[in-house]
Amino acid sequence: MTADLLENAPDVRPSQQPMAEGAVLLRGFAKSLEADLLAELSDIVAQSPFRHMVTPGGHRMSVAMTNCGSLGWVTDRSGYRYDARDPEAARPWPAMPPSFRELARQAAAQAGFGGFSPDACLVNRYQPGARMSLHQDKDEHDFGAPIVSVSLGLPAVFLFGGLKRADKPQRFRLEHGDIAVWGGPARLRFHGVAPLADGEHALMGRQRINLTFRKAR
Repeated sequence: MTADLLENAPDVRPSQQPMAEGAVLLRGFAKSLEADLLAELSDIVAQSPFRHMVTPGGHRMSVAMTNCGSLGWVTDRSGYRYDARDPEAARPWPAMPPSFRELARQAAAQAGFGGFSPDACLVNRYQPGARMSLHQDKDEHDFGAPIVSVSLGLPAVFLFGGLKRADKPQRFRLEHGDIAVWGGPARLRFHGVAPLADGEHALMGRQRINLTFRKAR
């Protein structure tokens, strides 16, 4: 899908739900584009399949991951980092589709962060029981750009905490097509995903896909 098609997509008038200063949920913002997003996603995964990465501490992540864009986020025993190449395929990550980039730009603008131009899209696959522990996104060089996180498939419980790990997180239910955006004073808030409940999504089966857009460099 081109940027023109995106701009001419049906106006679904998504509702906005504030999470904190600088953080908002755009309910249903991506739903009208689901077919195009999933078609592009299929091409990305064919080039760089999902894999369960290992943290520096030796923990195998329950979430399977891949990336698209000029940079991809990776973790292994040597640390967390962005890399221009898929270490398993030994070639650059798949290019970020224009439709992905435009959706991220429009969502960021809707949330009050104009001019967002991501260079990395982390693609996370959650299957029942998979979770993401509370963490900060701080491997990027510049924290001035927001994080844009798109939910597809099964619903999940998003944990949105404070600037300290000990801060009690708020819990938000994310549905298919919802987009969470946080930046500015919320940019370094801790966040995570509770263990995914089992279920069957009409379009995507027993899984949740999360597209997380970042400006890494």
